[in-house]
Amino acid sequence: MTSRPRWTSIGLGLFFTAAMLFPVYWMINVSFTRTQDMRRTSPYWFPVHGTLDGYRAVIHDQGPYITTSLVVGIGTVVLTWVLAAPAGYSLAKLRPRGGGVLMLLLLIAQMIPGIIMAMGFYAILLNLKVLNTLPGLIAADSTLAVPFGVLIYAAFMSGIPEELMQAARIDGANSWRVFRSVVLPVSRNASVTVGLFAFLWAWSDFIFANTLDASGKHMPITLGIYRYIGNNDQQWGAIMATAVVASIPATILLIVAQRFVAAGVTAGAVKD
Repeated sequence: MTSRPRWTSIGLGLFFTAAMLFPVYWMINVSFTRTQDMRRTSPYWFPVHGTLDGYRAVIHDQGPYITTSLVVGIGTVVLTWVLAAPAGYSLAKLRPRGGGVLMLLLLIAQMIPGIIMAMGFYAILLNLKVLNTLPGLIAADSTLAVPFGVLIYAAFMSGIPEELMQAARIDGANSWRVFRSVVLPVSRNASVTVGLFAFLWAWSDFIFANTLDASGKHMPITLGIYRYIGNNDQQWGAIMATAVVASIPATILLIVAQRFVAAGVTAGAVKD
């Protein structure tokens, strides 16, 4: 009696997994498909006459855009760590007055649509004369990750035993030394989680990049893909090849950091 529900659950799981992964498969399939084969009434389910033209175009054209995305992604991660870690430590351990209100404001900040923030950032960056620059784009992308990072750090650090920190204070460490030498090393899982999501948000950002750097020289890969979209012609092979290449860093990071993310996200969810 128990085997049928079990196999039913497995079958449903496989079906929904295949349905969710089908766009990824089709993206890879089209990236290897010749242009003349894309116009077929019945498209090939496999690249029967495969071609690497799309990937050759990516290697030839997309280098500067990929480099920009990497710089923006790494810069966003570093800035998010610098701002979110001390803020999370303060909320979790120092407990400043108004900390609860600040946590609520951070949650509200996560709900603001990106396009609304982009319009405000456009005016701010224009006045600061950093529009169409890498620092401006990094600062804008960090606003998406910092509130999330503070919440993750605060939840994780609240579970660090007070005895561990008290022992460091007895040895003469001040609050900054406790944070730097005790709390941060223990918060590795939270740091990996925050850094991963910050990089993914910056890597996949389109709204901020299109609004704040569309006419500049530092366009990321999300805008570089428009190189293959014209008024009367779309190079679908190159478009899908670019999408495949752009997915590789995110996929590798997710695979490598999976166990750290699971521990970092769930930290602080259960209290003794």
